[in-house]
Order: sequence, then C-alpha cells, then structure tokens
Amino acid sequence: MYCARVLRDGSPPCAVVFLCMHASPVTLSLRNRVKMSALWYLPLSPDLPRLYRLPPRTIALARFMLFGVILLIAGLPVSDALAASTHTTSTGKRRNDAVKQKSTAKASAKSAHRKTATASHSRKRATRHAKALPTRKGYQARRHAKSPRHARAAARRSPTVAHRKPVPKAAARSVKSAKAANAAKSPAPQVSAKPRLLARCGFTPASRKRLFSRAVYIVDEKTHTPLFAKNADQVRPIASLSKLMTAVVWLDSGPSMRTPLTVTQADLDTLKFTRSRLLVGSTLSRADMLHISLMASENRAAAALSRDYPGGRPAFIAAMNAKARALNMPNTRFENSTGLSPRNVSTARELARLVRASNRYALIRRYSIDHQQRVRTGKGQLQYVNTNRLVRYGKVHASVQKTGFINESGHNMVMRVMVHKQRPVIVTMLGSDTPEGSRLDGVRIAHWLSCSLR
Repeated sequence: MYCARVLRDGSPPCAVVFLCMHASPVTLSLRNRVKMSALWYLPLSPDLPRLYRLPPRTIALARFMLFGVILLIAGLPVSDALAASTHTTSTGKRRNDAVKQKSTAKASAKSAHRKTATASHSRKRATRHAKALPTRKGYQARRHAKSPRHARAAARRSPTVAHRKPVPKAAARSVKSAKAANAAKSPAPQVSAKPRLLARCGFTPASRKRLFSRAVYIVDEKTHTPLFAKNADQVRPIASLSKLMTAVVWLDSGPSMRTPLTVTQADLDTLKFTRSRLLVGSTLSRADMLHISLMASENRAAAALSRDYPGGRPAFIAAMNAKARALNMPNTRFENSTGLSPRNVSTARELARLVRASNRYALIRRYSIDHQQRVRTGKGQLQYVNTNRLVRYGKVHASVQKTGFINESGHNMVMRVMVHKQRPVIVTMLGSDTPEGSRLDGVRIAHWLSCSLR
C-alpha cells in the first residue's frame, strides 16, 4: 500500500522500488517511513527546479549520477558472485585436465609395456619352437635312417666317410697345383674402366671450340689414356717451357746446390734484349738460381745454369737435345736454355712426356709450384712470385707447372694436375693470344677433370 501510494504521488519507479526494498513495515515505523520517503522523494520530485531554482539540465545530470550510484551499489554483490563462480569453474577444469593427462599417460605406458612383453614372449616362443622343430634335412635323414631300404640305397650311392679311402698328401698337392695352373691359364675378366671427360661436366663441342689455346693435349698419367687432343702433334715454339728441360739436364749432372753462382755479361739476352731484375754481378746459390728459373721464369738464372754446366753452354744444349731423344720426343729441338729462341720447338703431346719426366725430380716438384721466394743477390734482396696464377692463387692443385711466352709462340702452359689431390693428369696448352686466355683454359679444363674423374 505504501509503495502504491508513493507511486501514485508521482515519484519515479526506481525510487519506488528502492523505498519498497528498504522501507519494510516490519523494520520501520510509520514516522520513519514518512521521513525516508520525503528524503528520497525530494531529489526526484518534479517540483525540484521550482524549489531550488536550478536549471533542468543540472537536475537531470544529478538524477543520472544518483541512478548510476544506485546501480553500482546494487551490482557489486552480483559481480562478486559471478567472479567467484568463474574462478571455481576454471579451477575445476584445470584439475580435470590434469587428471585426464595423468590417466592418459598411465594408459599409454601400460600399453607400451604390454606390447613389449607380448613381443618378448612371442620371440621366446618362436625360439623354443625353432629349437623343438627339426630341420628339413634332419627330418629326411631320420626318416631315411628308419627305413632300411633307403639306408641301403644311400650306402650304394655314396659311401660314408668311414668307408672312403684316404687321399695321399702328394696327390692332394698335385690336384691343387693343377687347379692353380688352370686358373692362371684362364684369362681373368677385364673391366673397361678407361677414364673419359663427360658432357654433363661441360665437355661439349661448343665448350671445346671456346678454348683459346691453339694446341691442347690432356692425358691421364695413371692409365696413359688421352682424354682430349687438339692439334696435339703440331710443332710449335715453346718459349720458357724449355726451362723444364734445362732443370732436368742440369740436375742430371749432380751439381752442388749450395755453391754460389754469379751472373755475368755472357748471361744477358742478346736475342730479344729482354730485361731482368737480376743484375750483372749478382751472386746467388745454385739452388736459388734453379728456384727462380722454374718458379718465376728468370732468363738470366737459366742462362747462368747452362753456362755453369761441365763443358759449357754448347755441351749443355747438346745434352738437352739428347735428353729429348731419350724421352721419345722426336719433334723437339733446343737452341738455348732460356726458350727465348723461336727455334726451341716441340708438340703438345711430346711436352706431356717432358712433364712426366720432370715429375721424377723432387726439386722440380718443389720449386715449380712454389708461390713466392725471396733471394739474396749480394746487392740486396729480390722478391719473386710464381708466373702461373692458377698455382699462385690455389685455383688448381698441381705437382709440376711451367709457363712461357714469346711473340712467336704465344702464351703457353703445362701442368701436372692432381685431380682431387690424388689422380695425376698432364695438361699442355700452347699458343694462346693472351695470358688471360691461357688461364681461362686452365680453369675450364680443371673443371672438366674434377667433375669427370673420381
């Protein structure tokens, strides 16, 4: 009745609900209820602007704030209850998930243990069964042993070991020797394993046409199999490749390597008038002379070595030509030890034989592939580097190398390449117009070899 009367007086519904909740007849007296309704009704009364002379917008804002405070106070218990229920639900879910994971892990462990036990048990049963079951041969032997007819037939077919006569040792030896002789007479099966350059490694007709050298010869030293030949028998000037023969002939004379050797006027180039950093009067050991002659192609060092030969320079040139004939190089001729003469000629195929012979000398192998050397000349020190850039910069692994150039021959290069550092292949290239062309040919051929030969 009280709430209906307040609502009938014009109070807002929210105030009516609030007053009905807190103004219960059981707890409040009539006077207190009247005071409370007047207290709550005054801010919500429509006559408030007229009583306090306030603008309607201010009254509306005050009422809105009052309504928000009422809702906040009323909603706090509900939010606390909701938060508590959510926390309880999430905790229960986590606990249930943990229990499920533990049970799943235990079940998988039990199944794995059960499978392992079953497998071991089956293996044991199979082993026992195999031991218990007789083999086919044993079964047949026992069957035949039980039958007297089978036993007599077996005795007639093959006598037992006890009834066999012992073979004398001499007869056994004669039989073994006869078998060995037959095996020696019968030819063993030969496998054709000749090396070859492969097209998939770039060895194609188009690639071969792009070689800058006019004469090329590649031979596998292990099997003596020619891998590639281009004008290999064409006689051409060889320039400083002659220094390989110079080193071979000079080392054959057995000189003392530590004996000093001085450069004289007789060692100057009067044919091409080339210059040299090794001045007249420079004194080096014979080992240093050979070193810079092979590595840096020093002409005056090679001339000094030929002059120091027993019998002088003419005897040295004669020995070079004799060595060429001994190495089966019929088209090879030498007129000086430096290679500055265009009459020092040979072929790409015959130069491969010279490279093979040079590889037998430890000093040639050591000095020709050295990257650099500093020598004392008595007038200071000189630094020499290898003229072969492929060897100097480690582009190829070689055991012997030599380069050479004069205008008549072009740029030449010979190498004993160690393919994969273990398989020797001799490469000779003659007649490139530029040093870069000779170097590119060496790079291309090295790729062919490393890809094709294993």
